[in-house]
Amino acid sequence: MTDLMAKYGDAAERMLHFVETRTTDQASDVFHVPVANYLDEDRWEREKERIFKRLPLMLALSIELPQVNDYKAMDVMGLPVVITRARDGKARAFLNVCKHRAANLAPEGKGNCRAFSCPYHGWTYANDGKLIGIAEASTFGEVDRSTLNMTQLPCDEVAGMIFVILTPDLEIDARAWLGDMYEHFAALKLETWYYHKSKIMRGANWKVAYDGYLEGYHFQAAHTNTVATRSPSNRAIYEGHGPHILIGFPQNAITGLHELPRDQWGAQENRGYDFIRMLFPNFALFLAPEMCQFAQLFPGAKANANVTVMNYVFPTRPETEEGMKALDEMCDFFFDVVEEEDYFLGLKVQNGLESGAMTHQVFGRNEPGNQFFHKWVDYYLDETGQTPAPVMKA
Repeated sequence: MTDLMAKYGDAAERMLHFVETRTTDQASDVFHVPVANYLDEDRWEREKERIFKRLPLMLALSIELPQVNDYKAMDVMGLPVVITRARDGKARAFLNVCKHRAANLAPEGKGNCRAFSCPYHGWTYANDGKLIGIAEASTFGEVDRSTLNMTQLPCDEVAGMIFVILTPDLEIDARAWLGDMYEHFAALKLETWYYHKSKIMRGANWKVAYDGYLEGYHFQAAHTNTVATRSPSNRAIYEGHGPHILIGFPQNAITGLHELPRDQWGAQENRGYDFIRMLFPNFALFLAPEMCQFAQLFPGAKANANVTVMNYVFPTRPETEEGMKALDEMCDFFFDVVEEEDYFLGLKVQNGLESGAMTHQVFGRNEPGNQFFHKWVDYYLDETGQTPAPVMKA
């Protein structure tokens, strides 16, 4: 048995214990979060600047740019970003901006080309960011072309994922950023998977939305006829890996593990329990037997809004038209569950927070993931450097 499968076996044993004893992982105490943390525009700006623009964000899977000259262009919190794979095979990221008059270069979406031609005046850039052509250069005047290359962003590719920092010139080491979560993603071999599609979802403050990913306490009330038919409420394990979290949710069928040898329990993901693999501050991956959904959650146009990109992938591409249709329908089903149940409730929560009915939200001992997440937000917002790195306490 591999070390990772042994760890998953131990996790399965803990989940089984929680189901059979009707309990769950718990923090040492309840935890209060000021309502203002979800409403204050100044704090929201600091969250964008100190968290979303300074930490590595998982912006693309390697399988979204599988070939040389592939690119992915997107809007990230109002910033135009393009990720490219030049002929050396390396993934690079840039602000998707022409250095002449600031027009966007690549159209939003995915494509394949060796160079980008500005739609405004026709300046041309290679997909490694170098300026290679100025339209009618003889009439333009003398310029130092080396100062007019695309603005490069820190970019690193590891475990089938491409990470980008939205501020130029910062250091990036995606392997170090993942820390102990690296093995949990590397084992999936995401670089070999099939990418199906993505859909946009909009909701409340980004932390309101992310809070919903972090606990299963709400399953019975909020997902009575969907998630709760598979997974019991208020039964979960939590592991902190730096600021990242591995959550284990047992299924109602987890008692079936008793019928298997103990050394096989670690290989039963989706057959008795499920994992949510979460990367701070905005990424959550859920693998089901029918499909895999991963969310990329970003602050929206105001503090009370978020934009979430829901992506759908699968370890293998369906071989038949019927299989492809079934995968597509399952992806849409999971999207609808999150949008109509989780994000709909999130908007109601946002309304409640704005009502003035309370000054603080209280997270129970049975919600250690939420407590951990908010402590890490506070940690990155502390400009004094005096706040110690949070530790998960079960």
